[in-house]
Amino acid sequence: MDEFYKDGLSFSCVRCSGCCRHEPGFVFLSEVDLKKLAEGLNISQKKFIKKYCFVADLVGIKRLSLIEKSNNDCIFWDNGCTVYEDRPLQCRSYPFWAHNLINEDTWAGVVQSCPGAGKGKLRSKEEIDKWLDQRLEEPFINPK
Repeated sequence: MDEFYKDGLSFSCVRCSGCCRHEPGFVFLSEVDLKKLAEGLNISQKKFIKKYCFVADLVGIKRLSLIEKSNNDCIFWDNGCTVYEDRPLQCRSYPFWAHNLINEDTWAGVVQSCPGAGKGKLRSKEEIDKWLDQRLEEPFINPK
């Protein structure tokens, strides 16, 4: 990653739910995410996994992911996020994911597709780097 965002990047979520709906994707979970979500729903982690997760096989790398509804909406989307306070780091940190911050071109793609990116609150380089560091501190669950 180059340091194109040394002066920060603007982003304010407009709650359009574009990142939560209509397109297939994965929401990978960390141990912290799993614990928070299960506790928030007042069920065991084992029951949470059985009801809301599947193991995604990404060419030999396995990750625990939330399932989607048949229309590709997140399983927890119902006129908004039903687990908002406990939502996974992947959701909380969007759009500040490593692959979105490779260079100005990758960020421009995010700005084009996300109505809150490139607008609103200026997020400092330190704040953005904190999201990236948190992902390293809370790695995804890789089931055997």
